[in-house]
Amino acid sequence: MAGAIASRMSFSSLKRKQPKTFTVRIVTMDAEMEFNCEMKWKGKDLFDLVCRTLGLRETWFFGLQYTIKDTVAWLKMDKKVLDHDVSKEEPVTFHFLAKFYPENAEEELVQEITQHLFFLQVKKQILDEKIYCPPEASVLLASYAVQAKYGDYDPSVHKRGFLAQEELLPKRVINLYQMTPEMWEERITAWYAEHRGRARDEAEMEYLKIAQDLEMYGVNYFAIRNKKGTELLLGVDALGLHIYDPENRLTPKISFPWNEIRNISYSDKEFTIKPLDKKIDVFKFNSSKLRVNKLMERQRLAREKQMREEAERTRDELERRLLQMKEEATMANEALMRSEETADLLAEKAQITEEEAKLLAQKAAEAEQEMQRIKATAIRTEEEKRLMEQKVLEAEVLALKMAEESERRAKEADQLKQDLQEAREAERRAKQKLLEITTKPTYPPMNPIPAPLPPDISSFNLIGDSLSFDFKDTDMKRLSMEIEKEKVEYMEKSKHLQEQLNELKTEIEALKLKERETALDILHNENSDRGGTSSKHNTIKKLTLQSAKSRVAFFEEL
Repeated sequence: MAGAIASRMSFSSLKRKQPKTFTVRIVTMDAEMEFNCEMKWKGKDLFDLVCRTLGLRETWFFGLQYTIKDTVAWLKMDKKVLDHDVSKEEPVTFHFLAKFYPENAEEELVQEITQHLFFLQVKKQILDEKIYCPPEASVLLASYAVQAKYGDYDPSVHKRGFLAQEELLPKRVINLYQMTPEMWEERITAWYAEHRGRARDEAEMEYLKIAQDLEMYGVNYFAIRNKKGTELLLGVDALGLHIYDPENRLTPKISFPWNEIRNISYSDKEFTIKPLDKKIDVFKFNSSKLRVNKLMERQRLAREKQMREEAERTRDELERRLLQMKEEATMANEALMRSEETADLLAEKAQITEEEAKLLAQKAAEAEQEMQRIKATAIRTEEEKRLMEQKVLEAEVLALKMAEESERRAKEADQLKQDLQEAREAERRAKQKLLEITTKPTYPPMNPIPAPLPPDISSFNLIGDSLSFDFKDTDMKRLSMEIEKEKVEYMEKSKHLQEQLNELKTEIEALKLKERETALDILHNENSDRGGTSSKHNTIKKLTLQSAKSRVAFFEEL
């Protein structure tokens, strides 16, 4: 009875000690997961758990997003999860999304899972028209998305209509042309067939390489006002800060790369940016929402903070390992001292043993000498007997060789006699032939064709000796040629791609419904006509050619 009571008390105590938990749902771009989180958990605890579950190491690009009324926010790493302004109704939902976009996806994204998550997110943003994509580029991107999903094109498998249920093009693009789904599928499939041999991750990376040059890729827009009260948009991306006209989110009016910005700060609704050049005045703008200001600053600082945290964790790990190594070194040093003491004892014993061994060796040598002397006396008569037998044997061998040599010489004599007879017979025939020739009439001899002269070996060798190769220069030239070849191939591929895009654009232009063009379509066409859409990076570069001072002044005068 007492045991049963104690067991119930122990069970009740264990039940009270269990931490309280709540359920969290994490929505990624292609899956949903649920976790039981402790009430005391901070944002970092939940975020690390999600990353471990996904096997994601490039964590600094991502964050957990939630919605507050009509505004989105990101989970803070150093704040308790339930202290955020989130719904208390379980499961609490967060979206695992890319928070920062790389400037160059191919160089910065290493893990395949990271590339895949970025591909899915960028693809959705293009389909949802959060990133503007021209119609011809939409078809090209769709072909890479099909390659990533279906693998190599096989006409016996991928028959007409196999893309009927796929969402591959923005609705804006579909509505802009008088084209049936079959017509779109035909054009997508034509490009899809050219991607043969590309694995899923390669197709997804090609998708990102094209998408990252779209004007709205990776840009977060915020409504602001300058000193004059002009309504503007601030765009924040991996390249820097960009100022836009609210009616044109494609082409910024001015830009400030991150390497020109020294510091960003905000107070209430005023945002201040300090250029790197301290001689240039700071420029300020206002936002109508305090939360927007906070989000913009986090956009700039969160990544740096995460990187600092990563560095601190690395430092702590190094310090722990250093302490462990010091302890191991101390233990090793103590073991070494004990080993040295043992070694001294062993050395002393070894010396004694060595002296004993020398003495025994000396006695053994003396005994060996005595034994050899006795053997030499016994063997002398035996040796004389053996020598006599050897001489008899050698005489027998010599006699046998002489008999063989005599027989061989007799055979040679017979052969020589035969050869002499044949030579005499040949001489007789030759004399007879000569006699016949001298009795016939003679003819003038024909001029013989001279034989070709042999090559001048000495001069050839001289030329060969004069040739020398600098293999280092040869390797450099070959490398340079390979680089140039790759450059030419890339240019040809880019040219071919641009020709295909232009060809498709021309082909479907006649089917366009002009009245359905959006403001962004019109702006994109105007930029194309002016040659202003060659590259997003080139556009930003052109905007930053002016001095920072003139750009600040221009911003304030907008």
